[in-house]
Amino acid sequence: MRKKNKKRLCPFLMLSFNPKPFVFCAVAMSGSHEAERKAPIATENYPVPLSPPLPLISKEIELSRAMTAASNSSLFSLSPTDILYQDDHLIAVNKHQGIYCETLLSCITSQSHELHLANRLDRDTSGILLITKSHKVAAKLVKAFTDHKVKKTYIALCTGPPPNWERVTVRSGHGRSKFGAWRVYAASDVGRTLPGGSVVRATETSFEVLSINGKGTFREVSHSEFIRDEGDNVLVVEEKAVKEDGNESEIVVRAYPRSGRTHQIRLHCQYLGISIIGDVKYEGVYEWKGATHHAHHLHAETLSFEHPVTGLNVMLRAPLPLWATQAFQP
Repeated sequence: MRKKNKKRLCPFLMLSFNPKPFVFCAVAMSGSHEAERKAPIATENYPVPLSPPLPLISKEIELSRAMTAASNSSLFSLSPTDILYQDDHLIAVNKHQGIYCETLLSCITSQSHELHLANRLDRDTSGILLITKSHKVAAKLVKAFTDHKVKKTYIALCTGPPPNWERVTVRSGHGRSKFGAWRVYAASDVGRTLPGGSVVRATETSFEVLSINGKGTFREVSHSEFIRDEGDNVLVVEEKAVKEDGNESEIVVRAYPRSGRTHQIRLHCQYLGISIIGDVKYEGVYEWKGATHHAHHLHAETLSFEHPVTGLNVMLRAPLPLWATQAFQP
C-alpha cells in the first residue's frame, strides 16, 4: 500500500498573525527554532475625525427606516402637484420624505427622452430633485453641480441650546473615517489621506437662524443671498466641538451649502450642537415633544442655476413640508 505524501512547510519560515496592528508578519526561524521578531510595520498617521462616531442605536433604526422606505417607494406614484417645473430639457419634482430618488425617476415615463438624475437627495430629505431629458443636458448640469455653480438652500429643524449667532459659516474638512462613516475633520487636514485611500476635502456651509421655539417668521430667500459675504461670522474647524449647556430648544435654520459633500449639512449641524430632529446617525433626537420621528427633518428648499440650453437663470422653489410650517407656529 502506497504511503500518502504529506506536504511539509518550510522549516525556515513561519507566518504569524499580530493582532495589533492588523498586519501579517514573516518571522525567520533559526536552526534552534528561536524567533527573531522583526520590528512591527508602522501605520500611517491618519487625521483624526472631530465629530463623534455613529451611535449604536442608529444602525438598528436606519435599517428599519430603509425597509420602510423600500416598501413605500414600491407603492409610490407621482402626483401632478409634485411637478415643480418642466420644459423640453428638464423636469423638477418635489421629492417626498422617505422615498428613494430612483423611485421618482421610474414614475416619470418618457418614450422620446432618456431621463437622468441631475442631483440626488438622501432618502429622508425632501425637496427639489432635478431630472434631465438627454445625455447632453445631463452632462452640462452634472458639471455645473461639480463646479458649485448651482446654488442651493435647505431648511432644517433642529434641537439644542439657542445659538449665540444669527448667521455663521462653518469651514471644515470632510471624509470617511476608518469604519466608512462620514465625519468632520479639521480644516487644516484638507488634502491628507484617509484610511480608505480617499482624502479629506474642504467643506463649507453657511447657516442663518429663522426661528427659535416658534418665534420667528419664514421669508423666501433672494438671489443676492447666495453671494458669499466675507464679513460673515466664520468658524474654521480645528478642534472637537464643546457642547454648551442650556435648555433644549426647537430651532429652524436655513443652510447654504457652498460645497456638495455627502451629509455636509447634517454633519455641520451636529458640529454646531444643533443636530437635526430625527437624524439619529448624527445625534438627532428620535423622540421630541411626545412624538416619535421616523425620518430626519431636512428639506431642499431652493435651487438656482443657469439653464444648460437657454442660458437663462432658473430659480426653483419647493413648498415647505408640514413639519416646517408647524415649526413657525408658537
